[in-house]
Amino acid sequence: MNISITPAAEKFMRRMVRFGGGGPDAGFRLQVTAGGCSGYASEFNVEPPRAGDATLDWNGLTLILPTESRLLLEGVTIDFADTPMSSGLTFINPNAASCGCSTSAPSGPAGVAAISIDSIRRKA
Repeated sequence: MNISITPAAEKFMRRMVRFGGGGPDAGFRLQVTAGGCSGYASEFNVEPPRAGDATLDWNGLTLILPTESRLLLEGVTIDFADTPMSSGLTFINPNAASCGCSTSAPSGPAGVAAISIDSIRRKA
């Protein structure tokens, strides 16, 4: 898999896994789907891998990716941004075009999709 993770994103993911209560086999599960002007919609959880998931070991951090997520994240850099307006993961895709619609979320550089930490789901 050709995915890059910045130190800021790695630090965020490690904290989520450490304090997420997913147990000893848990990793950072990132589910990405195509959609919206930013190009991606996503959710992330701290949980063990499921059947069919791929796991990526990033310096001891287990990143869990379902099939569709692996395809969408090919060549993408995952970063973490913390600004006064939002905080969360961002996906930098060098091959994405900028959005031309007038109803998109606040714009950023072409090919950058922001995923808010509000997308965190806790399993019951």
